[in-house]
Amino acid sequence: MNMDILMAPIIIFMIFVAPIWLILHYRSKRQVSQGLTEEEYTQLNELITRADKMAQRIETLEAILDTEAPQWRKHDE
Repeated sequence: MNMDILMAPIIIFMIFVAPIWLILHYRSKRQVSQGLTEEEYTQLNELITRADKMAQRIETLEAILDTEAPQWRKHDE
């Protein structure tokens, strides 16, 4: 009787859950191994460009603050 109670969940797992789990696992592995799509590559390049512009703006703002308020860096520490 005890064995029958355990066999039903095991059978349900092996028939339904395990195959779906394996399919999803190997599909995700295949997508990772394919690399970036063209759209993702374009988005990555746009983000790099934005980050470079932001870095330039920060450097400009720091230079302005250095000339107008030389003590501003001490407030940050």
